[in-house]
Amino acid sequence: MVKEDEEKTALSTDFGTYCYNIMPFGLKNAGATYQRMIDAVLKGQMGRNLKAYVDDILVKSRSMDEHLADLRETFDTLRKFNLKLNPAKCTFGAASGKFLSYLISIRGIEANSDKITTILSMPSPRSLKEIQKLTGQVNSLGRFISKAGYRCLPFFRCLRKGKKGQRTDECETAFTELKKYLITTQMLVAPKIGEVLSLYLGASDAAISAVLVNDDKGIHRPIFYISYILLDTETRYPMLEKLPLALLVAARKLRSYFQSHTIQVVTDQPLLRYYTPPRFREDSSNGPLSLANLT
Repeated sequence: MVKEDEEKTALSTDFGTYCYNIMPFGLKNAGATYQRMIDAVLKGQMGRNLKAYVDDILVKSRSMDEHLADLRETFDTLRKFNLKLNPAKCTFGAASGKFLSYLISIRGIEANSDKITTILSMPSPRSLKEIQKLTGQVNSLGRFISKAGYRCLPFFRCLRKGKKGQRTDECETAFTELKKYLITTQMLVAPKIGEVLSLYLGASDAAISAVLVNDDKGIHRPIFYISYILLDTETRYPMLEKLPLALLVAARKLRSYFQSHTIQVVTDQPLLRYYTPPRFREDSSNGPLSLANLT
């Protein structure tokens, strides 16, 4: 810690007053401060041959020779800033492995099998707490589930005010269908630099969805699934206003993809003709202005 900030962590005991010399656990901004430090230290490699989230660092390479060079660069950087690694928690030369609860390999990104197994082994939720647990598990797998909001709509309706815990037959059907879908969850791929991507939009009465895909020799490979359950006021939007909303939600969620790739929006509606509907123009936070800032 900076010398002048040490006294701000002071605590009194029967044996005297003490303060921390290094940042302790439990401070409200400790995580954000540490992440900012990691970003500053590894900024020369971020996005090029390295990803980092708090204390998890992933060095990625196309070949073993490149991997050795990338590791050497990473070690030199960490040594320069006096940062140390725990050898017991390090893995080198791995063709695949878990990172932030995802299984990453040269083929793509797979959902955490433990989370899928947890849902598959669940009994049908019958209480409010069990429904909340299920929706939490589904949210953590949202990027792998096509139309997740629509599939889980009966559960979210049960959580609404006035209906908490009132399980319906729709919930049982939705739970059965969700399990069937999770058995065949698709792998997500990583797009190539500069690759043109396609964004497919969809909308129903109560939810909107989108999927970002690339074109692999005529075969569409999913990159990211997005789903959003509409608010009561949004359910009254006509279809030609729900689709721009789906585009806006996708653009906010996939900001990094929109900034680094050309995105082709695919829909069966004349989206350009109705791109600036009146209710979006009234609120700049929900309209094309904010979408333009993402490109």
